Amino acid sequence: MQNWLKAINPTAPITTEAEALRAARASAIGVAIGAVVGAVAVVQMIVRKDEIAAAAAAAAANDPMAAGMVGTMTQVMLYFAIGLVVIQAILAFVQWAKPNIIIPILFAVLIVGGLLLQLLPSPVEKPPLDVLKVVLTYGIAAIQLLLHTAGIRGASKLDKIRFAEANREDY
Repeated sequence: MQNWLKAINPTAPITTEAEALRAARASAIGVAIGAVVGAVAVVQMIVRKDEIAAAAAAAAANDPMAAGMVGTMTQVMLYFAIGLVVIQAILAFVQWAKPNIIIPILFAVLIVGGLLLQLLPSPVEKPPLDVLKVVLTYGIAAIQLLLHTAGIRGASKLDKIRFAEANREDY
């Protein structure tokens, strides 16, 4: 456990290949957390499918064409969310099995972008915020960002260590 805490510490020096590998794999844990959160959201969408469809139908009541598309769009949203969860699970596995720097950078950018989008004003009236949901959302995003930062550091150091090892001249 102490090794993992050192791996995700952004100020801890990474000196060995094992430490770099552990830090790079921290990003896989961050992606897996995102997949779990997405799976919970998918389950909520399935459980509340009728409520979501009713809210969408009420929002599209003034436009008959949009009202006709509500059922299809809610189904497409569900399939899209399931697809994103599957993609995240695959990328978590890939990052664990063969750590690289691209996956942590991609997810760090997506998390920061998502957090910045939350700051923008919305043209649609938002429901009142549930404080627990907001704290959980930002807390999970902060943990994921920390894990992806460790993944970037670890993958970068892992590449440097492996490159230096491959080019070592002691023959």
